[in-house]
Amino acid sequence: MGPLEALDHIVNLFLPALMLGALAAALAKLAWRREMADVRWRALALPAAGVSAVVSLAGLVVFGHDGRMATYGAMVLACAFTLWWRGFGRRR
Repeated sequence: MGPLEALDHIVNLFLPALMLGALAAALAKLAWRREMADVRWRALALPAAGVSAVVSLAGLVVFGHDGRMATYGAMVLACAFTLWWRGFGRRR
């Protein structure tokens, strides 16, 4: 495997986590406009994407390969909890 193929594999491993964090943060800001007016999108998206990337990597270690539905389900739950914590949990 060459360096470009290795880079392609790494990007494809973490791209779903990054997209999930970015899209979920945008949708959370849209759904709860008034409640999250003072929370920046970046403050939501970066931790959500980071947690999702860690879960994706953990799924690779646990299952031996990526792309399992259990890993994606865990990514969604971890992302949702992170968005809740950053958006609502620390203020109350």
